[in-house]
Parts: sequence; C-alpha cells; structure tokens
Amino acid sequence: MNINPWGNEAIDVDKLYKEFGLQHITPEMKKFFTGEMVFDREIVVAHRGFDEYLKAFQQGKKVAVMSGIKPTGQFHLGSLQTAEELILLQKKLKAKVFYAIADLEAYADNGSTYKQSEEIAIGNVSDLLAAGLDEKNAYIYRQTREMRVIQLANIFAKHTTKATMEAIYGDRNMGLYMSALVQMGDIYLPQHEEFGFTNVVVPVGLDQDPHIRLARDLAAKDTGLKLTAPASTYHKTILSLDGQNKMSKRSPDSMLTLYDDEKALKRKLANAFTGGRESAEEQRKLGANPAICPVYHLGYDVFDSRDDANKNRWERCKGGKLLCGECKKEMLEIIMQKFKEHKERRDEKEHIAKQIVAGKFYSD
Repeated sequence: MNINPWGNEAIDVDKLYKEFGLQHITPEMKKFFTGEMVFDREIVVAHRGFDEYLKAFQQGKKVAVMSGIKPTGQFHLGSLQTAEELILLQKKLKAKVFYAIADLEAYADNGSTYKQSEEIAIGNVSDLLAAGLDEKNAYIYRQTREMRVIQLANIFAKHTTKATMEAIYGDRNMGLYMSALVQMGDIYLPQHEEFGFTNVVVPVGLDQDPHIRLARDLAAKDTGLKLTAPASTYHKTILSLDGQNKMSKRSPDSMLTLYDDEKALKRKLANAFTGGRESAEEQRKLGANPAICPVYHLGYDVFDSRDDANKNRWERCKGGKLLCGECKKEMLEIIMQKFKEHKERRDEKEHIAKQIVAGKFYSD
C-alpha cells in the first residue's frame, strides 16, 4: 500500500499499525500528558520512537520538535492541529521548535512561485505565533534560504535510489521526489552540528508517514553523518465537511480556515454532511450517529475543550434530542468566538511574522 502524502485521502490507522509498524500510544504516555486534550481524547493515535524521546527528556537531555508548512494557502484546522502539538511539546518539555516554510515543496507540488510562498507564509507564521508558539525558542526558516537543508538533501539524494522512492511514494514526478529529500534535510536539520539535537520528534498527520519512514531509513545508511532516527507522533486527520476525506486545501468548501468569516462558516456548516436521519421526525425517534459526523468532531477534536459539553452533545444526538440544525448553530457560535480571539492575537503577531519570513528575526 502506497500512501500519498500530497493527496487528501483519508487514512486507515489500522492498516498503518499492521502494514508499517506504527506503535500504539501507551498508558504511560497518556499519563505523562494527563490533562492535555490531544492525548486525553486520543487525537494523537500512534508514534514511532516517542517512548525513547520522552525517556531522553526525563534523563535531562535537550530535545527538539520539528515540523513545517507548505505555504500554499491559509492556515486550516489541520495546520492548527499540528501547531498545537508543537506548542504543547515546547511548553511541557522546553523543546526547541524547528519549523520549515516549505516553499520548495510548494513549487514542486503546486507550482507556487517563491514570491507567492513568501506572501502566504507571513499569514501562516502569524497564525502559528497566535496559536501560542514562543518564537524565542524556535527556528523558523524558508527552505530556499536554508543552505544546510539543501546540503543535507544533496547528501541524502546520493544515498537514495529511485527504486526506494517508488517503493515508499509510488510513481511520482522527480520534483516531488526532490521535495521529499529536502524534507529529509528539514527533519535532520536539528541534528546538524551547529544545533546539536539528537533527540527530535516530528508530529505529523497519518498521511505523512512515508516521509518518516524514509527519514528513519536514512539514519541506518552510511551517509558519513552521525544520525539518530527521529521519533514521530501521529494525529488523526480532521474529517472534511463532506465526510469523505481529510480536510484539505484542495477542497476549499469542505474545510475551515482560520480566516473564514461568519458568512463563510454558516455556508460551510449548512452544507456539511452529518450523521443525521432523513427527517427530523425519524431522528427524534431513532437518534443520529455523531461518530461519523464532521460537525460533532469539530467540537470534540478541535474547538470544545469542555468534556461535559461534548458528552452532552453526543448523548443528545444519539438520543434524538439534538437535531443537526441545532447542533450546527451551537458549533457556529463556538467556532466564531474562537476565531475572533485567534484573529486578535494574529494581528498582534503579524509584525514579528514579517521579520521572521524576511529572515530578520533571530532567536537564541
């Protein structure tokens, strides 16, 4: 089974456990992160080597967390999901954050010019900071300007065959293979001698596992570099509003961005798939199915941190006491308040984001 990290297909986590050896989140990990929504609600569903990473932290070793964004559009909920995990690790473990603005990948996959990527990246970084990232304990960079990443990618290219790339990614154009190798440079940048982090975790969505497998394979090769295989965590992909695939920039009407106004949110929620019945009468009698409902999961997975409110919403839905229109109205109010608060923080951080993207901001 090939997984396309550039597509928008929903991923079956059970297949990843069985076919690619993903590890389950253990009770010990959950206990370590007690009170944190992404672990309490099993939004983080799998890992590779995260147990060893946490052990290194507990032994007093310095740790880093690496991620990034392809600057082809506004921050959506999947972007926010990853950002919140970065911020959690930065705060709880004092982890140094490395964050790549993947403008090379944006060109290879979407044809975006570097100038277009630069303009979009300002908004992306503003959103990242607004979500709570401490820019003073982070290194945020554009791929096109980070020569160490390019140098690492070149080394990895020499030790990677086309057959290997096809086995991991399937038959893709050479630009995507190249962008994947650049991502390997991103993943191993924290281990560069100028940074010196050997304990690195990469939080990703399930669809990004091919990149992690390639990265871990490279650590075992004789590249002339002293590499430690990165750890990784995997979060559930957010269900698109049509209920079919993951929420993706490729399907604008089935995703939410942090820039959607009330009119756009109303329209998107009104058209969203639900787990409801064909008629209100039937739903009151038989109840609905929140498990398959993207609107319910917007609250549980992203926007509503209140356990009692989510439990109440689930029970009213299952029992036929909450109709889909009423649920969408409730969710709209919650989301609008969250977006309003986020926008205020984003506006405050934009001047810092501009400095970062221009390469004029330097952290310790």
